[in-house]
Amino acid sequence: MPRIGVIGGTFDPIHYGHLAAAEEARVRLSLERVLFVVASLPPHKLDEDVTLVEHRLAIVGLGIASNPFFEVSTVDVDRAGPSYTVDTISILQSQWGADTEIFFIMGLDSLVELPTWHQPERLIQLCHLVAVTRPGFEVDLERLGGLVPGISSRLTIIDMPGLDISSTDLQRRVREGLPIKYQLPEEVERYISDHKLYVEPTGFGT
Repeated sequence: MPRIGVIGGTFDPIHYGHLAAAEEARVRLSLERVLFVVASLPPHKLDEDVTLVEHRLAIVGLGIASNPFFEVSTVDVDRAGPSYTVDTISILQSQWGADTEIFFIMGLDSLVELPTWHQPERLIQLCHLVAVTRPGFEVDLERLGGLVPGISSRLTIIDMPGLDISSTDLQRRVREGLPIKYQLPEEVERYISDHKLYVEPTGFGT
C-alpha cells in the first residue's frame, strides 16, 4: 500500500523547520514521498497580507530541490476557494487512489488548534495525522480526544530537533535588516533578496 506524506502551509517563506519536519516524518514512517502543498487562500489568514502565490511556489521549489523524495503540489492553487485541509486531502486521495495511505504532517501548535479546523472529524477519517514537536508547545491529548473523538488512533507524535524557526519571524527579520542565513536554504534566501520580499509589511515583493 503506497504511503505518502503531505505538509501544507503558506510557506511564507519555507525554512529548515518545515524541511526537517518533512524529512523526519518521511524516514520514520517509511513514506515514499512528501508533497508540499502551497495554500492559495489560507482560511486562517484571510484577513492578512500573504505573499503572491507564484513567489511562494518558487520558494518551495527552490527549498526542496535537493531532496528527491520531496515535490511541490499545486492542488490548492488549482482550485477556487479557501484551502481547507480536509478538502485538500480528499482531492489528493482521489488523485492517488483509495489504496494510498496519506499522512498529514503538522506542527504540535497546529494540532492544538485542530478542533477549530473545518470538519476535523472527517479529516482524521481521510488521513493519519503526524504532529512534530515544537519548542514551547504541549498538547492535552485527553482533552483533544474529547473534542475530536477517535483522534488517538489516527495520530502519531514525532519528537523533533529543537528548531525554533518561524516564517513570521523570518519576515520580521528581513524588514528589520537582520540576517536570515542558516535558517533557510541559501537559494530561498537569494530569491527573497532578488525579489525584495518582506521588505514591506505586505511582503508582496516584485
